[in-house]
Amino acid sequence: MVILSGPSHAEEVALRHPTTVTVASKNEENAKKTQNLFINSSFRVYTSKDVIGVELGGALKNIIALGAGISDGLGFGDNAKAALITRGLAEITRLGSAMGANPLTFLGLCGVGDLIVTSTSQHSRNWRAGHLLGKGESLDTILTEMGMVVEGVRTTKAAYLLKEKFEVEMPITEELYEILFKQIGPKLVVEQLMNRDAKEETDSFFFPNYEELMHMRNDRKPN
Repeated sequence: MVILSGPSHAEEVALRHPTTVTVASKNEENAKKTQNLFINSSFRVYTSKDVIGVELGGALKNIIALGAGISDGLGFGDNAKAALITRGLAEITRLGSAMGANPLTFLGLCGVGDLIVTSTSQHSRNWRAGHLLGKGESLDTILTEMGMVVEGVRTTKAAYLLKEKFEVEMPITEELYEILFKQIGPKLVVEQLMNRDAKEETDSFFFPNYEELMHMRNDRKPN
């Protein structure tokens, strides 16, 4: 099995605009075969052994794209969206690490790259659905009128269950779950997120045992 993922809106790929993706497989030979099959002057392909990370990055970014659309629909501007994408990346990395992914995968095309394109582009179904939610439309109406799959809706529910199973903190996912499945208003959700307890930014951003790793690093320093 080989997974292909990354920031690649079909509309732009079809026009042969420069696009870069990742193919992941536990079998390095199969990954390279797939790389050679797809790579050309407008479609660059990298390989990875981190199947879990590439799969999770491609799925979980749709949750954050919904949130980015909601933020834009509420008229909150660029500061809010930048914060949402960045803290969304922290949530994706925490869950991915807990599930066995390489946290560095989420700094690549299937993490940061896919987050940027899906959370900022009007090609994105998830951004468009979130934007309409932020404007006050109901989820049922949005899904009916769009007539396309909005992956982030079901993914939010799945991620909510996974965070419970792996005991991972994912406040943005929790609040989006409240909007989608408990009909809590987006403005109230934003207030709840902004009024959470103050924290250190790097706390458990990349690694579940971040502080332990830092202690080990300091212990190795020469006197």
